[in-house]
Formats: sequence, C-alpha cells, structure tokens
Amino acid sequence: MMRDCKNGKVWLVGAGPGDAGLFTIKGKKVLDQADVVVYDKLVGQGVLGMIPDQAELIFVGKVSGNHAVPQHEINQILLREALKGKRVVRLKGGDPFVFGRGGEELELLCKNGIPFEIVPGITSAVSVPAYNGIPVTHRDFVSSLHIITGHTKKKEEAEIDYHSLVKLGGTFVFLMGISAMPKICQGLLEAGIEPDMPAAVLERGTSAHQRRVVSDVTNLTKDAEKAGIKTPAIIVVGKVCALEKEFHWAEDRPLGGLKIAITRPKDRDSSLADKLSMLGAEIMLMPAIETKEIKNNKPLEDAIHDIRRFDYIAFTSPVGVTAFFNKLREMKKDIRDLGSIRFAAIGTATRDAIEKMGILVDLMPAVYSGRALGELIAARSAELGSKIGRKPEILIPRARIGTDEVTTPLEEASIKFTDVAVYDTFEAESNEKAESGNSHGTLIEFASEEADYVAFTSASTVRGFAASCGLSNFSDVKAVCIGEKTAEEARKYGMEIHISKEATIDSIVECFLGL
Repeated sequence: MMRDCKNGKVWLVGAGPGDAGLFTIKGKKVLDQADVVVYDKLVGQGVLGMIPDQAELIFVGKVSGNHAVPQHEINQILLREALKGKRVVRLKGGDPFVFGRGGEELELLCKNGIPFEIVPGITSAVSVPAYNGIPVTHRDFVSSLHIITGHTKKKEEAEIDYHSLVKLGGTFVFLMGISAMPKICQGLLEAGIEPDMPAAVLERGTSAHQRRVVSDVTNLTKDAEKAGIKTPAIIVVGKVCALEKEFHWAEDRPLGGLKIAITRPKDRDSSLADKLSMLGAEIMLMPAIETKEIKNNKPLEDAIHDIRRFDYIAFTSPVGVTAFFNKLREMKKDIRDLGSIRFAAIGTATRDAIEKMGILVDLMPAVYSGRALGELIAARSAELGSKIGRKPEILIPRARIGTDEVTTPLEEASIKFTDVAVYDTFEAESNEKAESGNSHGTLIEFASEEADYVAFTSASTVRGFAASCGLSNFSDVKAVCIGEKTAEEARKYGMEIHISKEATIDSIVECFLGL
C-alpha cells in the first residue's frame, strides 16, 4: 500500500511531439494544478507556455552542451518533491512509456510508496510521420508497425535483431537513432531488406520548421548528411514512406511552415493565437506584459457609488472591462445599478468583452484608436447634451499608464470626464532576473526559438518583448503590428515592420496571410 505523503503525488505526463495542439486535455488539467514541474528539452515550447505561474520549474534536460541530469538524479528529484507534499508533474516529450524512461522513474516512487498517475501522450513514432504525410500503417502496404530505440540504457547503440525485423516486414520506426543511422541502414541491408526499400528521416516533426528526407535504405544516410539533418529526428523504413508525395499536408496550410511569436498579457487567452494556429502556424506565446487590477481602488469605488451621474462609460481594453465589472460585483452591484448609461468601446475585442456582461455597446469608432473613440464620444455627447439640457459626463476606466489620445478630444470639446485607473501594466522582467528568481512568467530565450515573425498587439508588448527576449539587436525581428501606435514603438528598436490595415485581430490575421 502507498503510505501517506501529506498529499504529495507524482504525475508522469506525456507532452506529445511538440505541437501544443496535440497535448491531451487531461495533461493540461493536471498541469494546471502542479506545484512543481520537472521537464526536459523535448517538451514543446507551446506546452511549456501552459505551465501555471505558481509552479516551480526544474529543468532536467540537455542544453547548450551541458550534460543532462542523470536519470538516477531525476528519480531522486521526483521523490524529494513528492515527500514535501507537493503535486509533482514530470513533463516528458512524447509518451512516458514509449522509450521515455517512465518505468525507471516509477521504480523509486513505488519503493517509497509515493502515489502516482500516468497521463499518456501522443508518441512521435506515430504523430511525426503523420505530420509528414506518412501513414505508419496502410492495408495495401504493411500489416504491422515496429518501434525500435536507437540506443539503450547500457549502450549508446542498441543491439537490434535486424534479421528478425526484416522477416516480420511492416513499417519500422527508429527513435533516437540518428547517430546510429549508418549502422541501422547497413544492418537492414545485410539482413536482406530490399535495397530500394523506401526510407525517411524526419526532423523536428510537428513543428513549423519540420524537415524530411525521403530516400531508400541504401541512400538514406548519404541523403540525410547532404541535407544536414540534425536531432531531434526519427527514422522510418517501409513502403509507406513513398506515400508522402501524395499525402503531405502540414506545409500546405495557409500559414504552414511559419513559427509566430505572439506577445500578450500572460493572464489572457489569445484569440489571435487560435486563429493563426488553425491556419497552420506554430504559435509561441510570449507573455511580454502582465496586467493586475488595482486593489483598494477608492476612485473607482467613488465613481460606482455615484454611477448614475455618468452618461457614457468608455472602455479602451477588455482588461478594463473585466476590472470594472469585478469591482461592481465586489460592491454587491450589478447591471441594474447602471440604469440607462450608454457604453462605448475602442474596438471589437473590447466590445465583445462588454457584451459578455449582457450589455450591448452603443458606440464604437470605425477606426480602432483612442483618438477616434474620443472624437466619436465628443460628437455624440454634443447631440445628447442638447436633449438632456446639460453637458454629459463620461467615465473612462482604463490602465494607469493610458495615453491622452482618448481624453484630448473630450478636453477640446469641454466635455467633463472622470479618468479612473483600474489596472496596472507591468512589462516582463529581463531573462537574468527571471532566471535568478526561478520565474517562468517572463519570456523564454527568444534568440534560440527561431520565430519567423512576432505579433505585437500594443506598444507595451513591444517594450516588454525588447526587455526580455535576450536580443541586443532587433534588426532581424519581423514585427507584425496591430496598428500604427504599436508600429511606432517597434520602429524605435529597428525592427522590420508590417502593419495590419485595421486594429483588429481579424485584420492582423489577414496581414499574416498576405506576407
């Protein structure tokens, strides 16, 4: 029986082959509750971006030439953290039990009575060929699938019975066998496999920059060396490899082959990421800024106590909408207390946030900018003033660092307004600060992630990215900006600029499609 560990427990979670969309629903639910996440290099960045802020990170993979943490030490880490009563997630690329050493990690946990669960992941042995148009089984070609490791615990190269494999036939998938490719191909040939048997090597499968070399067993090593294939990669041998010419699909999607970094507040979902992902892009979420509601906000409380003196409430962001209505609920009020107040939104995202609260938006400018919003409110307020016999009053709940774009037109029209800060915006910390504090809420090392474009949705995300991305020269950064104000900030850093026609999510998607 498993002894009481003060609720400490370990979950071995398969993160899949890299594409965040292939991470399982259960894996995500378990990850959301983690106190500690022990992860390796093969976990995709998209999955790493899902790790909650409260979790402590322990990296046990190989990076920058440093040796990987030995397996026995990883086993000890899992035991140590569980004995502290923590919820420990061992996040592993692929599946924990498909040559993922999951069984080895369980041995020590079982010996010490530590509760555990297994969350299977999608193995690269099946998913990577699929993303390259290679079905590992096909009734017209093969009747079996064999997954073989290129090396074992005791030896750098596995001892493989090639004669038995060749007699069995079917599709052979070799994991962790790139360095042993010459011996693998030679072994198959000596065992009697057809010299022209189709074979493929698949690099960085399921990522935007995946590559494949399709050849035959005789020439695969030579062709892979010529193409400069590197790890991580898998080898596939079998007649099904010839189907990739007909079945390839991943790179054919509208944004297939593009890796796009999206900067956004780390506590907000990204509809832009969802749209770009559906078009085939690999998404790297980079929390360049953080927003926090202002607590003990007396100016906002005073405004809400006297809310019916206002004729318009103007919102400049979805975050402002959330902060305002959170305070409304905190004060035991709801939309009935708002009376006949009209609502104005700077753009579609803000409008949608308001309408989720059960309120239809009265004003939204054709051009989504602070200036356009202020001018529209000023024009409509003049009309409203003639009806009610006084100058209307406007409430503007927004960020503390908000610009004067929206308020200048109101001042010019002598319209009374109350500008209330409801949230603060913080730019991400530098990588050095993040590393020293074991923080992962900031940006990963951007320079090593090979993003093709960076999507910026505000000037503050540009500044947060610049402070945290690990770059000293930004001339190679291809920035896709949601509006001129954002582009103006990106130009300060010398980035290559692309600007959406409108300041909307759909427009920035169209901008990507036109690149």
